[in-house]
Parts: sequence; C-alpha cells; structure tokens
Amino acid sequence: MMLFKKGRLLAFLCSQVIVVALFVHMSGHRHLFQREESRRPVHVLVLSSWRSGSSFVGQLFGQHPDVFYLMEPAWHVWMTFTSSTAWKLHMAVRDLLRSVFLCDMSVFDAYMNPGPRKQSSLFQWEQSRALCSSPICDFFPADQISSPKHCKPLCSQLPFDMVEKACRSHSHVVLKEVRFLSLQALYPLLTDPSLNLHIVHLVRDPRAVFRSREHTTAELMIDSHIVLGQNLKMIKEEDQPYYAMKIICKSHVDIVKAIQTLPEVLQRRYLLLRYEDLVRAPLAQTSRLYKFVGLDFLPHLQTWVHNVTRGKGMGQHAFHTNARDALNVSQAWRWSLPYTKVSQLQDDCGEAMDFLGYLQVRSQQEQGNLSLNLLSSSRILGQVFQEG
Repeated sequence: MMLFKKGRLLAFLCSQVIVVALFVHMSGHRHLFQREESRRPVHVLVLSSWRSGSSFVGQLFGQHPDVFYLMEPAWHVWMTFTSSTAWKLHMAVRDLLRSVFLCDMSVFDAYMNPGPRKQSSLFQWEQSRALCSSPICDFFPADQISSPKHCKPLCSQLPFDMVEKACRSHSHVVLKEVRFLSLQALYPLLTDPSLNLHIVHLVRDPRAVFRSREHTTAELMIDSHIVLGQNLKMIKEEDQPYYAMKIICKSHVDIVKAIQTLPEVLQRRYLLLRYEDLVRAPLAQTSRLYKFVGLDFLPHLQTWVHNVTRGKGMGQHAFHTNARDALNVSQAWRWSLPYTKVSQLQDDCGEAMDFLGYLQVRSQQEQGNLSLNLLSSSRILGQVFQEG
C-alpha cells in the first residue's frame, strides 16, 4: 500500500515537472514571437487629398532615420491611364501600394518604360531622405535632414534596384497618397497578415484646399480630370473646380464613416489629423504621429519641425516643403478668396465641414475677422479619434 502511494506521488510530481517544462517552452516561444512581432516592419499610409498639407506630413515621417518614405507612388498608375477614372484605378493603386510596402519594386515595371532605370525614375524620389542618404547615397548622413534641392543632382543616377535595398533597410515604410477616394479598396491591406498597416488620414479646411488648388490648376489638371471621370464633359468648365471639391469632401466623410464600421482592433490603426491642428501645435501633433506608429521624436527632428513651421514664406510650389509660416498659410483663404466662392464651396462641402469641425462663415466680415476661430471640436474628433 505504501509503495502504491509513493508511486502515485512520484507520478504526480513527474506530471508537474512536465507541465512546468511545457510552460517554460511555450513561454519562450511566446516571447520569441513577441520579439519577432516587434521587429516586423511598420507600414504607414498617409491618406489625404491634393493641397491638404500631405507633403509636409510626409516629410515629418520621411526625415526620420528609421523611415523609408515614398511620395505618391500611385502617380505612376494615374499617369499611365490618364483617360480612366479614380474608381476604376483604385484596385491597381492598392496592389501597387501593397507591393511597395513589401519592398517589391518590380511592381513599377507595369508603369515605367522597359530597360535600365535610375532611382530618379520614381515620382518625386528626391523627397525621400532614405534615397538621399547613406548607405544608398553617401553624400548625406542618414541622421541629418536631407535637402531635395541638393540631393537631386548628386543622387539621381543611382540604379533603380537601390530603391528596394533602401526600403528593406528601414523599420518603417511610409507612403503618402492622395489618389484614394474610398476606403473599401484598402480593406484587404488592413487585414493582410503580411502587412502591419497604420493609416494617418489628413484633412484640411475645404476653403483652404480650394484656394490652394486655384494656384496649382495646371499641375493638377490631369488628376482633376480623373477625379471628375465621366462627368467631365457634362460639367461647365467654371463649375469643375467646385464639383471636384464636392467629390473630395464626400470622400473624406465616407472614409471616416467606413472606419467606424470596422472592428475596434482595426480602428486603432487609424488616426485622423486636421492640418490646422498640426500647424497650431506642430511639436505636440508630430509627437502624436510618431507615437501612433512607434517612432522616437529625436532632438534634431524637433528642431527641424519647429523651424520649418515658423518661416516667412507662403509655400507656393505644389510639392516643396520649405520653411514657411504654416499657421499663416492655413488661414490665407480668409483674405484671398472672394466670399462668393467661399459661400458656394460651403454649400458643396457643408456636410464634410460640419463632420470634421470646420465652422462656416456667413458674411465677408466674418470671413475677414481673424480673431474668429473657425475650428471646433467635431463630434468625430471628440468621440472617436481625438487623443487625450
């Protein structure tokens, strides 16, 4: 009897040893998985529309030494199919972005001339610090702010395969894109297990966007025609800018509403940012962006952000991100856009303005009164996406 009890005790102790061993084994695997998960590249899509400050937000990411950044890679798709429509091109753009996020640059074969290519074949490649600095282009240290003006003549002749090498050498891949008018096409990217996608959705006061688009009509002509699509020939030329804005405004509302229908785990990968909030508090909002995607706000970047938002210029060029008075730029429409245009635009974009917290003006006097704050804490910003 005693031997039987001792045998049962021994069996019990052995079983406990096995359980502990299994726990230690599984725990090791779990920690290994967590370490591997933490080493996964982070993919960030800066989603916006034309003339909304997206080039600046792209540079906030692109100047970080841990980031590989490309500006509007879908430009190549749209410029290949200039007679198409935005909705018909959504899938092609989505597939291109997925390949670029995974550092597979062969996707550009469909949109570039055959034969040997340079990295300068990419649209606005010089806006990418990663393509202008070591180890890709040794003229610029990787931990310093790069200058597109200086990069362009020095690094343009590097072979195209260096783009893929640069992409794979960074922990974060950030793409800035303005050629999505719907979130539906992006659903597969959000749920793709090979991606770790975060979306930064940048919006701007439609009145400021309209004013800026008026100054860049020629640069945006092809894009505007693709946005208008089959309606282009049916709309009077003088009405086309308003119709394009109506489509753009609706797209922002649709994107936010679509995000709200997603599971909470996917909603946490989305951040809504108003350009006006960014220029009013550039350091705080940049810190918020970096925290969202897991980047450190390095001291030299803090200095750069402070300086680049407190210049004297008004930023006239469509793609340049130079020092300017960012707050002044954000309000330029209030003294330069006729009230008749403002009134019509408010009619066309009223829902989006209310939804995103942009207050309407009811007279020329209100428009010109700069002491009148036209930003509100919208229901969307207050309830869902505003960071405390």
